[in-house]
Amino acid sequence: MEVAVMEKAMRLDRYLVEMKKGSRSEVKKMIKSGRVSVDGEICREAERKIQPSASEVSLDGTQVGYAAYEYFMLNKPAGVVSATEDGRHKTVVSLIEDAKRRDLFPVGRLDIDTEGLLLITNDGKLAHQLLSPRRHVDKTYYARIEGNVTEDLVPLFQSGVDIGTEDAPEMTLPARLVILESGPVSCVRLTIQEGKYHQIKRMFQAVGMKVVYLKRETMGPLVLDPDLKPGEYRPLTLEEKKKLGVLE
Repeated sequence: MEVAVMEKAMRLDRYLVEMKKGSRSEVKKMIKSGRVSVDGEICREAERKIQPSASEVSLDGTQVGYAAYEYFMLNKPAGVVSATEDGRHKTVVSLIEDAKRRDLFPVGRLDIDTEGLLLITNDGKLAHQLLSPRRHVDKTYYARIEGNVTEDLVPLFQSGVDIGTEDAPEMTLPARLVILESGPVSCVRLTIQEGKYHQIKRMFQAVGMKVVYLKRETMGPLVLDPDLKPGEYRPLTLEEKKKLGVLE
């Protein structure tokens, strides 16, 4: 005999707040003024309990769909900060214009001048799985380096690089360095499994070189969609969600 799992009921005002329709006080006014309907009938009770996925909620005649979790792949552009809010710079979350939820956040961070793959979601459990140092999740970057990167750096990076100071050494975990082009400005691909502050820049600085361009290409099973230009985003596909383990 199968036992149905009951969805947790939610207050109508909270539903509308979570779906970015206004603050708690604003949505209460909307409800009280008769602008909100539940299953085709006007509802003026903010505390009305509804089933988020089963109830049909409308505001001013337009249905307000519910999403418990949202997952977006963003190609982060330079000049935007990996934060939910910032007083000086545009944030990565503000780029997701058609999100339903108001509690989205970036999974990890990229420096303001770094481009590339960033996952935007409200799934805290998934974020922990991808960011936990114990899980050793691969993150691959494409970089342009001011300096001639030669093969002798490959085993050095593989054994870990000291990016600390003389008084406070700080070794990185082993990193996989692939040299794509050597010259006055070299092109490389580097895979790391941690996210220390300015880590890749400090790794090359430790060997007397400078990162002049940095772009994240992968994070765990996620690969940056080549069709996404900097600043563009899209929802994750079903296949991508499956690889992340967020589909039942």
